[in-house]
Amino acid sequence: MEIKSILIKDTTREERIRIVQEGLNQCGGACDFCNGCDNLGGGSMDAFYEPYINGEKELREINEE
Repeated sequence: MEIKSILIKDTTREERIRIVQEGLNQCGGACDFCNGCDNLGGGSMDAFYEPYINGEKELREINEE
């Protein structure tokens, strides 16, 4: 998938879902309860990015938190 922008205003919900899925699948494994990205067994990473998927917060804001 070619991504020109990851900003909420430039993407649909479906595109944001794909952006998150592609970003999380870079290591090739499942993310739920993985600690590979310093999640430390914190549960589903999909839920972590739900505000971005729903158009509430940009990825930058979530990652800064």
